[in-house]
Amino acid sequence: MNFAVKTLREQAFEAKAWPFEEARLLVARVEARRARGETVTGVLFETGYGPSGLPHIGTFGEVARTSWVRKAFETISDVPTHLIAFSDDMDGLRKVPDNLPNQAMIAANLGKPLTVIPDPFGTHESFGAHMNARLRSFLDSFGFRYEFWSSTATYKSGRFDAALLKILAEYDKVMAVMLPTLGEERQETYSPFLPVSPRSGKVLLAKVVDRDVAAGTITYVEEDGTHETVPVTGGHCKLQWKPDMGMRWAALGVDYEMYGKDHLSQAPLYSAICKIAGGNPPDQYMYEMFLDDTGQKISKSKGNGISIENWLKYGSPESLALFMFQKPRTAKRLYFDVIPKAVDEYIGLLESYHSNETSEAQRLENPVWHIHGGAPPDERYPVSFALLLNLVSASNAHTRDVLWGNIRAYAPGASPQANPGLDKLAGYALAYYEDFVKPTKQYRLPNDQERAALEDLANRLDAMGDERAGALVQNTVYEVGKTHGFEPLRAWFAALYEVLFGQSAGPRFGSFAALFGTRDTAAMIRKALAGEFVKP
Repeated sequence: MNFAVKTLREQAFEAKAWPFEEARLLVARVEARRARGETVTGVLFETGYGPSGLPHIGTFGEVARTSWVRKAFETISDVPTHLIAFSDDMDGLRKVPDNLPNQAMIAANLGKPLTVIPDPFGTHESFGAHMNARLRSFLDSFGFRYEFWSSTATYKSGRFDAALLKILAEYDKVMAVMLPTLGEERQETYSPFLPVSPRSGKVLLAKVVDRDVAAGTITYVEEDGTHETVPVTGGHCKLQWKPDMGMRWAALGVDYEMYGKDHLSQAPLYSAICKIAGGNPPDQYMYEMFLDDTGQKISKSKGNGISIENWLKYGSPESLALFMFQKPRTAKRLYFDVIPKAVDEYIGLLESYHSNETSEAQRLENPVWHIHGGAPPDERYPVSFALLLNLVSASNAHTRDVLWGNIRAYAPGASPQANPGLDKLAGYALAYYEDFVKPTKQYRLPNDQERAALEDLANRLDAMGDERAGALVQNTVYEVGKTHGFEPLRAWFAALYEVLFGQSAGPRFGSFAALFGTRDTAAMIRKALAGEFVKP
């Protein structure tokens, strides 16, 4: 019987991972465009960035997730793709960010476009140029494929002119969409157009008193109460952020855009404006927001979350990507204690991906396929992050070299050269242990039952010599717990970690003892029994 082997494309088209689900919707979108008689030369993805502040972990998440959908689409379709990272750098700055230098200078330029305000760091021609450079460097460091677009440059180039004139011609329709969403007082002065004052250079929230569709101009009330007339084209005006989103979708022909849940209620407005401007709204994907350790929404102004720099001090970029990949439509706690779990989950998924028992179809469902653009590295991690944290504690290590002494004994073929990922992991473990584990340790003395069991375990570990088989050591630990009547047995393992590590839980103790060395583990147990770990 002849069974046809499915191609990668056929398997990908059936894959259930969420980027493939989104990609299939885009395939349907392309087919619908062709059915309408359009010539489809490509699919355009877009992400947005507000450069009033530094790129942050949310910026990474949005570009990463969009890139995963893009790769999934490229796997099931031959239609070319393009990703624009769009910077809203023509926005007028409304408040002074707390974390930037030269606060007085910034305050003196409030209201002006970000690309007009001087750079507070003194390294670029403007505030906006500095933030845009930071964005490009940020995205480049993660290897994203994208094209950078500046709002200021795009408005001034005339690329938006046709869509802006369409908005002017359909002004009443735009107002009919926007006014019901505004309060009574705001309705009195609202206009979708924000003129850039030729007098002050500010982007004004000004009342429009007249418009000339034929001339392509609006007349508005200046700050001193007089009237000023400016074109809506060529960068003399920009749109309010809600109409701007819809206009941009229409002008650029955006096919796919993601946004956070805080945009969800506004999305129908974006789509309505896009249609008024003559476009077809893109496929859209809403992702949930992050929460802090208390369950509160993370806010840049509150500083109650974790920055990307924080994460990358303690965990790999791949672990951060995995955190972003998993359940994007579920609100998740984003705090320091999620890092070790994400790191070890990544290691486990990478190991599963390279397993001989894993099929090609299963690999397409594995997050590491998406994180690495379909080509995950063929690297092994003989030691988990959790084990490394315990190894740092037990060995009192302050350098990677000390940790590698144990790692080599446990996995003789491992080395920093052969296992660069593991070498980085050792550095992350040293930093994480020092900042988060060590300060929270609370050792205790064993009770009589625990003391007898620990003495027995120490003797058995000594008798095992230089045993490095974690499973064998783990069986010995089980036997000791059963012999000394621990019920349930998890109480025995809790005692091990509370007495020996000052923690309530940890990785498999047998794996740790095999890594640290059975004799060294026995010596550590005897120190704990002597009360050396408990502060007087």
